[in-house]
Amino acid sequence: MSVVLVDAGGTNIGSVRYALQRLGVEAALTSDAAAIRGADKVILPGVGAAAPGMARLQELGLIDVLRGLTQPVLGVCLGMQLLCAHSDEGNVDCLGLIPAPVRHFEAAPGRRVPHMGWNQLQAVAAHPLTEGLDAPAWAYFVHSYAVPVGDWTLATCEYGSPFSAMVRAGNFHGAQFHPERSSEIGARVLKNFLAL
Repeated sequence: MSVVLVDAGGTNIGSVRYALQRLGVEAALTSDAAAIRGADKVILPGVGAAAPGMARLQELGLIDVLRGLTQPVLGVCLGMQLLCAHSDEGNVDCLGLIPAPVRHFEAAPGRRVPHMGWNQLQAVAAHPLTEGLDAPAWAYFVHSYAVPVGDWTLATCEYGSPFSAMVRAGNFHGAQFHPERSSEIGARVLKNFLAL
């Protein structure tokens, strides 16, 4: 099985690679369109902001490549948000593969933004990606923008109100949390993705 990590400039690429290595998978880091198209599984990691992330994909000529993929794809953190339709962060159109908006968290007394740290997942749809995520399932988050709950939602998390912690549309999947930093639950999600 060939797995590639899209080299879109995300600062979490190294830690995602190490998490995959712990599962016995060597993932190539690439921005080569042919390598991405030819992989069995594609992971789009990302840490940063939506507008620079989309600009980087544009600069690399990868927007149409990613939109045309038919194999399982997993977006992680910003990578998940880039799979969506539009982000309020920089008011930018994203890849449009998951028909969801990305919105800024509302700050409130006792609830700071960014949402940072461990929080609980709640699987809301039966899907191979959520297999084994029985409560309590804790994952590690760092984000200021989130996807609301909708038809695309596989798992939710609560931070003032529920938001999508995991999403899916067709062969495109996303995890808002960092599986590479989420201990056994993160490893389980990565295993589940690799088994799709």
